[in-house]
Amino acid sequence: MRKSKPKKRILVPDPKFNDTLVTRFVNNMMWSGKKSIAYGIFYDALDKVEAKTQERGLDVWKKALNNIMPSVEVKARRVGGSTFQIPIEVPADRKVAVGMKWMIDYSRKRTEKTMSDKLAGEILSASKNEGAAVKKREDTHKMAEANKAFSHFKLS
Repeated sequence: MRKSKPKKRILVPDPKFNDTLVTRFVNNMMWSGKKSIAYGIFYDALDKVEAKTQERGLDVWKKALNNIMPSVEVKARRVGGSTFQIPIEVPADRKVAVGMKWMIDYSRKRTEKTMSDKLAGEILSASKNEGAAVKKREDTHKMAEANKAFSHFKLS
């Protein structure tokens, strides 16, 4: 690495819940700089979740995000001409980032009509520990477990 690490940007908390985690999620979900539309989709999805569960939407979303976040992942490392998948612990910041991206990606792939419906459906299924994003986390953990034998090739 030749260059220094960039400074962490300070995120402004979102207007409704005053939470920086929501802002991070909306920033990941946003397309072409349309932040107000992304906020609208997110808040609408949380309203739909509240209507279905009779719980606070933000709490259900945080629970869903915790169910999606991976704790281990595999990274490729070349050792003596062959490539090994080496399991590594996921740093806390990356856990959140990967969890959010998986939730958004698998929401977009759902079959409901609007994005807020898709996101609400993914939040509900993830909060119950089911759905595509949770399956992705389980597959990642299984792959790390299967390659545990190569953990002595730790990345430097």
